[in-house]
Amino acid sequence: MIKRLQILPLVPLALLLALLYHLNLSSDTPNEQLIAELSRIKAAGNSTDAELAKHLEQLKKKLPSNGFTVVIQQPFVVIGDESPELVKEHSEKTVKWAVDKLKQDFFTKDPTDILDIWLFRDAGSYERNTLTLFGEKPGTPYGYYSSTHKSLIMNISTGGGTLVHEIVHPFVEANFPECPPWFNEGLGSLYEQSGEVGGHIHGYTNWRLPGLQAAIRAGKVPSFRSLTAFDAHAFYDEDKGTNYSQARYLCYYLQQRGLLIRFYRQFHIHQKQDPTGYKSLQKILNTVDMRTFKKRWEKYVLGLKQGFEVDSLPPSGGK
Repeated sequence: MIKRLQILPLVPLALLLALLYHLNLSSDTPNEQLIAELSRIKAAGNSTDAELAKHLEQLKKKLPSNGFTVVIQQPFVVIGDESPELVKEHSEKTVKWAVDKLKQDFFTKDPTDILDIWLFRDAGSYERNTLTLFGEKPGTPYGYYSSTHKSLIMNISTGGGTLVHEIVHPFVEANFPECPPWFNEGLGSLYEQSGEVGGHIHGYTNWRLPGLQAAIRAGKVPSFRSLTAFDAHAFYDEDKGTNYSQARYLCYYLQQRGLLIRFYRQFHIHQKQDPTGYKSLQKILNTVDMRTFKKRWEKYVLGLKQGFEVDSLPPSGGK
């Protein structure tokens, strides 16, 4: 089970500075920058100086080359082989933005462990360095989260959408460890095409829409009772594309009606009595007739257009 990070006694400042000086990660990551960002981490209380210094020392040994920039962006360490300016921009405009907005609406706990975000500049770097660092070939051209390696591994040339998607997963892991696949991936994929509306993170229609519309027309979309009950094997291995898109656009529907935050909170509170979220969904939708709702939802989805935003209600966290 996920436990809160316990704060250990701080190491003396002089020792800390010596450790950071010894790291000398690369010419692209000045020690002054690391010290400044570490001070911010310390002030936030999300990790200890000793733990972070140890993590960075281990990271130094793993770096494939001196061409990597390291930026501490709580609760992550961002490592990239683009220019230092671009790595810092990703860390602030994508990672920090996503973390702040997700915590604003959904999550109270940071991931327990210090997690690395590897941002590889192109497909070649992504494939080569993933094999070198983790001994595996990536199963997706975009990126993925590995709880085993405590890393988010990205081909950042494909854009930041997958990065935001994957940031959702360690937060779900820390805050809702019993979350079923449909909602974990539904929420993650909702934000793979996202922006800010009314000061909140907001998912838009995206590339998953045409495939879902085709599946609806072919009568291949499962019932919501089935979708919510899918275990990992059924969700990820059996018609994965339709399952992802159905989960995403159910979350999109809830978002557009100002119900998504309320649903998450209700589901989280009642998860032991409602492990799939199906009963919480019925309650939030104020219906027991989910067959009729599915027909209404399918009509709604068929009326959507990729890249076109329909009117939505403001986010609501009310009970």
